[in-house]
Formats: sequence, structure tokens, C-alpha cells
Amino acid sequence: MKMDSELLHSPVVCLAEEEEADMSDWNLPLAFMKKRHSEKIEGSKALAQSWRMKDRMKTVSVALVLCLNVGVDPPDVVKTSPCARLECWIDPLSMSPQKALETIGANLQKQYENWQPRARYKQSLDPTVDEVKKLCTSLRRNAKEERVLFHYNGHGVPRPTVNGEIWVFNKNYTQYIPLSVYDLQTWMGSPSIFVYDCSNAGIIVKSFKQFALQREQELEVAAINPNHPLAQMPLPPSMKNCIQLAACEASELLPMNPDLPADLFTSCLTTPIKIALRWFCMQKSAKLVPGVTLDLIEKIPGRLNDRRTPLGELNWIFTAITDTIAWNVLPRDLFQKLFRQDLLVASLFRNFLLAERIMRSYNCTPVSSPRLPPTYMHAMWQAWDLAVDICLSQLPTIIEEGTAFRHSPFFAEQLTAFQVWLTMGVENRSPPEQLPIVLQVLLSQVHRLRALDLLGRFLDLGPWAVSLALSVGIFPYVLKLLQSSARELRPLLVFIWAKILAVDSSCQADLVKDNGHKYFLSVLADPYMPAEHRTMAVFILAVIVNSYTTGQEACLQGNLIAICLEQLSDPHPLLRQWVAICLGRIWQNFDSARWCGVRDSAHEKLYSLLSDPIPEVRCAAVFALGTFVGNSAERTDHSTTIDHNVAMMLAQLINDGSPVVRKELVVALSHLVVQYESNFCTVALQFMEEEKNYPVPSPANTLEPGNLTPVRDSPAIPRLRSVNSYTNIRAATTARNLNKSLQNLNLNEEGGPVAFSPGNLSTSSSASSTLGSPDNDEYILSFETIDKMRRVSSYSSLNSLIGVSFNSVYTQIWRVLLHLAADPFPEVSDLAMKVLNSIAYKALSLSLSPQATMNARPQRILDSGSLTQSAPASPTSKGAHIHQAGGSPPMPSASSSSLTNEVPKPPIRGGEQPPMRPPYTPTLGGQAPHSHQFPRTRKMFDKGPSGSELAGDDADDPGGHKAYMNANLSTGLCDWSAKYFAQPVMKIPEEHDVESQVRKEREWRFLRNARVRKQSQRITQRGVTRLDDQIFINRNPGVPSVVKFHPFNPCIAVADKDSICFWDWEKAERLDYFYNGNPRYTRITAMEYLNGHDYSLLLTATDDGALRIWKNFADQRNPEMVTAWQGLSDMLPTTRGQPSSSAHSAGMVVDWEQETGLLMTSGDVRVIRIWDTEREMKVQDIPTGADSCVTCLSCDSQRSLIAAGLGDGSVRLYDRRMGANECRVMTYREHSSWVVKAHLQKQTDGKIISVSVDGDVRFFELRSPDSVNVLQTVKGLTALDIHPQANLFACGSMNQFIAVYNSNGDVISNIKYYDGFMGQRIGAISCLAFHPYWPHLAVGSNDYYMSIYSAEKRLR
Repeated sequence: MKMDSELLHSPVVCLAEEEEADMSDWNLPLAFMKKRHSEKIEGSKALAQSWRMKDRMKTVSVALVLCLNVGVDPPDVVKTSPCARLECWIDPLSMSPQKALETIGANLQKQYENWQPRARYKQSLDPTVDEVKKLCTSLRRNAKEERVLFHYNGHGVPRPTVNGEIWVFNKNYTQYIPLSVYDLQTWMGSPSIFVYDCSNAGIIVKSFKQFALQREQELEVAAINPNHPLAQMPLPPSMKNCIQLAACEASELLPMNPDLPADLFTSCLTTPIKIALRWFCMQKSAKLVPGVTLDLIEKIPGRLNDRRTPLGELNWIFTAITDTIAWNVLPRDLFQKLFRQDLLVASLFRNFLLAERIMRSYNCTPVSSPRLPPTYMHAMWQAWDLAVDICLSQLPTIIEEGTAFRHSPFFAEQLTAFQVWLTMGVENRSPPEQLPIVLQVLLSQVHRLRALDLLGRFLDLGPWAVSLALSVGIFPYVLKLLQSSARELRPLLVFIWAKILAVDSSCQADLVKDNGHKYFLSVLADPYMPAEHRTMAVFILAVIVNSYTTGQEACLQGNLIAICLEQLSDPHPLLRQWVAICLGRIWQNFDSARWCGVRDSAHEKLYSLLSDPIPEVRCAAVFALGTFVGNSAERTDHSTTIDHNVAMMLAQLINDGSPVVRKELVVALSHLVVQYESNFCTVALQFMEEEKNYPVPSPANTLEPGNLTPVRDSPAIPRLRSVNSYTNIRAATTARNLNKSLQNLNLNEEGGPVAFSPGNLSTSSSASSTLGSPDNDEYILSFETIDKMRRVSSYSSLNSLIGVSFNSVYTQIWRVLLHLAADPFPEVSDLAMKVLNSIAYKALSLSLSPQATMNARPQRILDSGSLTQSAPASPTSKGAHIHQAGGSPPMPSASSSSLTNEVPKPPIRGGEQPPMRPPYTPTLGGQAPHSHQFPRTRKMFDKGPSGSELAGDDADDPGGHKAYMNANLSTGLCDWSAKYFAQPVMKIPEEHDVESQVRKEREWRFLRNARVRKQSQRITQRGVTRLDDQIFINRNPGVPSVVKFHPFNPCIAVADKDSICFWDWEKAERLDYFYNGNPRYTRITAMEYLNGHDYSLLLTATDDGALRIWKNFADQRNPEMVTAWQGLSDMLPTTRGQPSSSAHSAGMVVDWEQETGLLMTSGDVRVIRIWDTEREMKVQDIPTGADSCVTCLSCDSQRSLIAAGLGDGSVRLYDRRMGANECRVMTYREHSSWVVKAHLQKQTDGKIISVSVDGDVRFFELRSPDSVNVLQTVKGLTALDIHPQANLFACGSMNQFIAVYNSNGDVISNIKYYDGFMGQRIGAISCLAFHPYWPHLAVGSNDYYMSIYSAEKRLR
């Protein structure tokens, strides 16, 4: 079809006009596009958190072994002259050898004590082998499992040997004695850390590793062979946990530069600042800092641990820089092990990075095990040089003139760098280098506020950022800050903690231990805090009390319940939601909190949230009331009364518009069911008893008495064949389609149609169900039983129920659950089925004899064959065929056979014969019904086959009990809500980002819309003189009952009784065909496109009052149900199916207002019900004031008017701004029969055009009581539509023709035959619809054909 094709492809025509037209699209609200509609309601997968040190360690003992032998040089080292002398900053030749040795030992100990003051230090000066052995073994004995440090200075003995020996002395210092590293390992044990300061130190590291390997092998041998001599010896300790630091490689000598200390490596490890400053002064660049000499360096004022002094600040900067280098260069797990596990090890390794930098400049390469990547060239060292430079340049004036010390700009600059990373970066990039520095800055009050702000912005990037920050070690810092009373830190800390707990909730214990919860209680109780921050505080408290008794007790004492109850009516919805969740969690299985809630009448205060405009808030309130009644403590009369009140309040949500709320409702009621199990068992037994004695006058039977085939107008066999060509429904393997094809193809051997009773389908509940479902083919109550019970329970005969008073709370709640089990949203009905079946199971177990209970699982009570005749079957737990994303179909792979005419036969369990009766239906559960085991007339509750008959079948499962419902059913709502805090909060949403793809696609759609509007307007303004050019014809899989054009795509939706087919009318191809999921005795009576201007959804309404909304149809994905709810709960079953003057009953009629997001619904009821899709709740019921059904609705949002046509021929006009009694502003009674269509024109002075079955078209001015014009068209109308733009109306008749009239009542086209195909006569018209813009008319007829007619080609 060429629709002004050159226009479509030309560059945008008259852009200005189009853009104006576009604005209207931008301003239209979108329905059902919130996160709760697009995401699965479940928490995020918990990331395994590796930041917690599983094994924090302390170095508790230190052995200082100095082999200096002052005054005697070892034979294998030739020293230069002059040579490096200083050991621990002491010249050994400046005093007597013995004194020098002791002073050096004492100094070394002091230097180590700066880093670890609490350890036990033992010096061993110029020792013998025995002394070393005694020292090491005693330290290990005292240290137990903790770490021991062994420091070896070998400047006075020969170099280590390749055999793995270091040297010590004999008693009288006449010989050097070798000491094997193997022995040293044995004495030191593990975990240990070794520091070797001697030439060729790398040899020791190598030998150490070889010996460690040898040990591992010995351990293995001993383990395999207990008689081996090695096994008799004490087992050598494993050396896996040992760390070594060596001064140089195996082939290198230590530097002898006289300006450096002899123990340069030790100086770097233990006095880093001192040596770093000396080394800085020895570089050429130091000449740039005038007046700085080595002597001056000695006089730097301050203490290392006082950050306000020059020396302390340098030390602080040095720590930050070395930490940062390590974090950026090392693998994460190695960083954790070396820099976060043990304070002393972390300090030594930070200083080791300096040693590498300084010693490499003297051709010495320090070695470590585990090995570190090289860090001496890292860019951060330049920041260190700058900081030293700035500090030293102030020295002369500070010392000589006493001027004040100017603090280094280092930290402020690093924060700026971090800020640049945050503001400028792209999404996927390496983490910011400055993260460890931000951590250090938290220690400083000057920069703390800014650092917390930036840290918060970083954590906001997502869970990965939180994990990174935790692995750097942020946790103890932010925990400590909770003790600060500074008000300005509160919002920042609350934000940071919300982010941390959203990712890792295990921190709840640390918070309670440090009384951190009190901080958040005070924030929540502070009325001056903005709502966002109170929300985060209450989220944090909700995590603290989540399944953690200590947290619950602490918060209960902190008065959490009272604080929360005060905030229930806060205007901020997220705060209301989390306050309710927090309350629900604090009294979950914690009785004293529940009683505290009772005293504050918490449950009554929560009731107000059950009608909150935000569905998530209603959900949270239901959750809180559910855990309130779900406490497992002893019940008193008082608490039972409270439980009953809560239950009856909850029951009012039975028809809530949001499935999320109804799912939560099922869970809340399941808690009640668990509490009062025995009462519910009694009710269940009575309902089950009643159900089998009561034949239901089913709506289906009035339509099709005794005939179980679906009512079709044409012969069955050709219909099935025609469908057969369609059974390659895309993705036929998904159960929804398969089911559909089963319904269409179910032929028995003779080829006649068979009732497709999906009774057993109830069993395969939706695979996407949120709970681990039991083997569903063991459900006791099939969907049909429940459906029948539900309908029985609404008939008066139930009043005669004995035992349980008819209206007792338990009966009412059982009814609510029955109703929820028939919910149009699969996940809701699945949950309710679980609850009902678990009670039915218990009830049966109680009523069966003990012997039978032992062996038999009660089998499915209803046999599907006998059931079909008494109650209309329905495609049971709809989930069976509507698989949400990710659900796998419950069918065996044989499903592909749906492409042929065979119905896949499920595998039959051993010992069972397949029943040969024709009504046998395959089940999707994978097992034949058990009906052949029971006689047909079996009472629902006789004992069933005796235990022995079933014993073979169930021998593998002696208990036989399947719990359908564990006491902790849950919906994942709370975890899903918590995801909000883990996701970026500050980021611009994608749809607001002008450059994003989402936005570009939307712009494209809006331009397309403007083009369609403009071009179609051009055509309709010229005037349409004929409308009979057939531009599309195709055979639909089912008899079309409703057709709907997409307003802007070339796509049309065609509904038959229970499925929807999508066609592309330009390309004449079928896009999709899927099952709507409505029960068998219902049919689709209306469809609407929601958000047609943008991201389209399809709404279907069925005559049982259910509304379903679909997405992802007509593209290459599987259609998904977005939401579904009972739009009209009390459809009158009596009028349904009674042939009135029209071919159909009205069923359910709807009209949709995109501008306001309101959905008007009515039908076989006495009200017009208005739903607000934004709030997903009923906002108004307008009484129609008539005794007949509503047959059509048309509304005008500008004027808040609704026009309704009724079955008695009246047309009524309502103003929804007025009260229920006065809102009917006009009633026109000029038609004498059923109104087929009443159309309210959208202009400000728009008229009502109405047409009745008799074909009289009447025009009403809204202000005058009589019609202003009457036209007569064909009699016996079956369908009619009015074109909103072109003033045309089309009439379809039982007499197999279509007449199209213009507004003057002139016939412009009469269509009786299809084009082509030997001009076959059109079938009886079942539905028609105009395109909202183009002059196109879609026609569906009873012969399955679907055709589209358009204006003459020259116009187009």
C-alpha cells in the first residue's frame, strides 16, 4: 500500500508544524511503565562480599636477630672506603663494640615499636644457633596461631649460601656457623614474616620456597602412608602463610654509599620519612629548594603521629600515597592480605614500596614473597615529591623566624582529582586512583565534609562502587563517624550507610554492636530532616531489624515503633513505604514488638495506608499487617480479635488494581491461615463437601447446553484445519502458544472435536512463580474445583452451612482466597492456589484414616472428565500458559509436535494405564489424571483407593506429604524495594538524557505520529467519497470478535474468544498470535491500545470483568503480561449469555483516556467504574441508574464527560466531577432498542452520535433534551463504528454486507463481496472498526476472514 510514499521518505516536511504537533505527545502521560511493571519483583542477586577480613591477624612477637660483630668485617665482602656505616642511625665505631651492639639493638626495637607498640620484642645480638632456636621456639609457643616476625641483620657475617643457610656465630666468636633456613622454618612455624637485611638476600627467599615445597611433599607422603618414617616424626608446619622481605636480589650487594646508612633496607622499613627526606636532599632536584641541608632535616618540628605538625602531615601523606599505589597496582586479594589484614605487615609493605624506589636508584632490587608488581615508577610518587618539596621549602623560615606552618594542599588536590573523575568520566572505566586517599581524608576534620560528599557520589554509581569502597577499607571509618554529633554530617552519613546496607546487609550486626542504630533513630525522629534522609534512615533501620533478633530488640528499646507510626502519613511516598516495611520487619516473629504495636494501635494506623495512592505503599502496608498477624506466639482472645480485624481490613483489597498488592495480600492471608490452621481446615472441608453436592448453573451451560465444543458458527473440521496452518505460532515451544494450539487442535481418533478441559493444567503453575513450587501435578484442588467453589460460595444455599457460622472470619477469608485463586494475574493465582491446596491437604489428612494417611498422597480429587459436565472448565492457573520472561515451559520437548495435527501425549507414570475415554485430555503436568482409579460417581471425600492400591505408586515417598506452602511465603517485594537504594539515585534517568537511545527512539516515534496525523488529516479534509478499496484480507485463526487499529503503526489487533492475533496490514503478514489467558467460559469483548503514541501496550477486557495488559507483542519477543486485574467484580452472571436484541451480551466495555490515565469500564453491571492507572485503583463508581447493561462508553477528558449507551435503548451522559447522585446530567430515550454505539465527539462543542440495533442514527446536542438529527440505516445491525476525524460511519449487518455512510446519511459504499478469490460473499459481520486517523475500515466476519477497506487510491 503506497501511503504517500514519497512523503514518508522525504526529509521532514514543514518541520515547524510537525514539531508543534509533537508537543502534545511529549506531554501525554504513559500508563503502566513504572519499574513495578517492567521489572521482575525480586531482590538483586547478592554479591559475594570479599571485603570482610575473614582472618584478621596480629603480629604479637618480634625476634630481632643482629649479627654485626662490630669491628670485624666478614671475609667475603670487600668494603669501600669511606663506606656506609650507620646501623639504626648509630655509628657503631663511635663507642665500644659491645655498647654499640646493645644501643643498635635497642634502637631497632624502638623503630619497630613505632609501628606495633603492643608486640613482645626479643633481641638476639650476635647469637649462636642454639640461642636462635630457643628464641624462635619460645616466641612461637607464646604466639600460638598469631603472626611472629623474624628480623635478620647479617652485616657482620658472610653472605647466605646457595644451600639455603644464613650465618651466626659460635660461642666464643671464633667461627661463623651456618644455620639452615629449613630449621628456621621449623622453629618459627606459621604464620610468620621474615625480614632479611644482608647482601644476596634473594638467595634466602629462593631456598625458603624450595624448603616449603619439600615440606608439602613430606606432608603428603605421611598422609598417604602412615608407616613411612616421616609419619612418625612430628609433622612440619606448612609454610603457606609466610611473608618475606629481602633487601636485594640473589646476586646483588647492598649499596656502600657513605651518605646512606649501612642498613638502608631496615631504615626504609622502619623510619621511612627520615630516609625519604635524606634521599630527597641527595637528589639533584633538591638544589631547587634553597637552604635545605641534611642537618636541617633533622630539625623538622613535630611528631610522626600528630597530623597537625609538619612531620606528622608528611607521614600522613606518605601513608595515603603508598596505600594508593598498592591499591592501584596490586590484585585485590593480595592487597587485602598484605595491606588490610595485619597492622604491622601493612606498615612494612607500605614502607617496602619506598625501599623499592630508593634502593633501585642504587642498583639494588628489594624482593618480597608474595612478589609485588613494580611500583617505583608510579605517578603518585611525583605527588610525594611535590609534598616534600612544599614542606621543606618552608623549613628555613619556620626554624629561623618561627613563622606558622602552611598545610599541604595535597589532600584538597586529590579530592579535586576524585571529583573530576566523578563528573567527567564515562560509565565503563577503571576505578578512581584516589579512592584510598578519600579514606585517609575522612580522618581530617578540615576536609571531612567534602570527602563524605564525594564518597557518597561515588557509592551512588552502583553496587560495584560500594564493593570497591568496602574493599579499600572504608567500613571502620564510616562506622566510627556515627559517634560524631556534627549535624552537617548526618545527611551524608545516612546516604552512605543506605548505599552500603543496600549492597551488603550483613553490616546490620556491626551497627548494632557499635550502637550505630541510635544514630539513625535520631535522624528518623528529627522533624527538621528532609524526607529523603529520613527515608534512608528508616531503610537502614529496616535492614537492621530484618530477621535479626538482636537488631529487633535494640530498635524496640530505641522506640522505633512509635517513631515510625508518627511518620505514616508523611507526604513523601517512599518514606511511607519504608516506614511500613520497617514496622513489618520489627514485629516479624518478635512478639514483644507486636504487643508494643498493639498498645500504640499500630494496626489501625496502618489501615490508612491500605488506600494509599501509591501501589508500593499499599503493598508495604499489607506486608506490615501480614507479619503483624503472622506471629507464631501464643494467642489470647484479645490477639485473636485483633487478627480478625486485620484480616477483614485486608480482605477489602481483594480487587486492588495492582497485582503486586494482591500478591502481598495472598502472603499476608497465608500467615493468618498458618496461625489458625485448624479453623481453616474445617472451613475447607465444608466448602469441599458443599461444592460436590451443588450443581452450578454455569454461564457456559446457558450458552452451550450439553455441548462441550466451543461455540463456532462454521463446521468444526475446516476450522481446525485452518488453524492447523497457523500452528507454527512463533515460539511454539512456549507453553502459552502450545496451550493455544492444543485448544485448537485437540482431535480424537475419529476426528471429531473434543472438549479441551485444561483441568489438570492448573497443576503446572507458572514457571515464573516466585516460590519454589512443589510438584504441581499433586495439587488437590484443581483450578476448576476452586473456581466452582468460588461461584458456589456466592449462592445463598451456603447459608445452610453447619458448624462454622456462615459469615465467620475464616469463611470470609477462605472466600477471598478462592477469589484470588481465580485472579487474572498468574502469579497471584499461583500463590493463592498454593495456600488453598496446602489447607486442603491438611484438611484431608485430618479427615482420612491414619492408615491411609501413612501411605497415600490424596490424589487430585476431581476427575477432569466428570467435572467438565458440571462446571465450566477454565484454563486454570493461567500461568500455565503465560510464561513470564525466563520461565521454562512445563511441557516436555515434544511440544514441537504442535506443528502437526497430533496432540503431544505426556509420559505416563509406571503402573498406570492411559484412560481410553474420549474426554481424556493431556495434562501439561506430565502425568495422566488419576480418574481411572476412582469410580465416576465417587463422593469428593470418600476415602479414595485404599492405601495398598497406591502403595506401589508412592513407595518412594513414604510420608507422602507435600507442603505446598512453607510458612515463610514471600513476594520479594521488600528486597525489590531495597534495590532502589543500590541503584544510582543522582543520575539523570535515561529517558531525560537528550542523547540517549531511548530518547532518540521516542523522538522518532513522535515524528512518525505527527506525520500520520498530518497526512491523514489532508485526506479526510478533501472528503472521502468512497471506501471500498480492499487493501488487506486474511484468514484469522479464530472468529474475530473485536478489532483495533494501532493509531500510528500499520498494525491491527484482532481478538477472537480468548486469543489475540496481530497483523501488519501494509505487508499483509501475521506478526503474532497469543493466548489471552481468560477462562473458557469467558470471551474478549473489548480492546484498547494504551500509550499508542509511544511505547504501546494492549489492554484486553473479558466479559467476566477481568482486564489484562500486554507488552512485547507484534515484535520478535514473547508477549508478556504487564498487569491484570478485576476491573468489574460483580458482572451479573444472569445477563451474560442471554441473547438480547444483539448477537452478543454487552460483556465488558471500556474507554481509555490517555491524557488523564483514566480507564472507564462498564458492561453487565449497574455502574460505570473509573480506574486511575497511575494509582492502579478504583477512583469512582458512577451508578448508571438503569436496569439494563451498558453497551458502549465514550468519554471526553476536556469536559470530564462520559456518554454511555445502554441495552434498553437509552443514552446517558454523566459528568464525573459531580457526586454519585447528581452526576447523570442527561438521559436520551429516543432509541427503542439496544444501543450499538454512542460516540461523544472530542471537540468543545462535540455532539453525541448514537446508533441502535434498528439502525437509527441520532445526533444529540449536549444541552438540548431532543436529538437534532436522525438518519436511518440498515436494520439488524451487528456492528458499527464512527470515524472520529472523517465523519463517516460504517454498519455491519447479519445479512452479510457493510454499508458506509457520510455524515449526511448518504451511502458512499456498499460492500458485499471479497475482492479476488472468485468474489466470495462476505460472512456475517462480527465486528468493525475505523482507523483513528486514516480512512481505513477493518471488518471481521464469522467466516474467520479479516479485511481492511480504504478510500480510493487517488486520494491516498
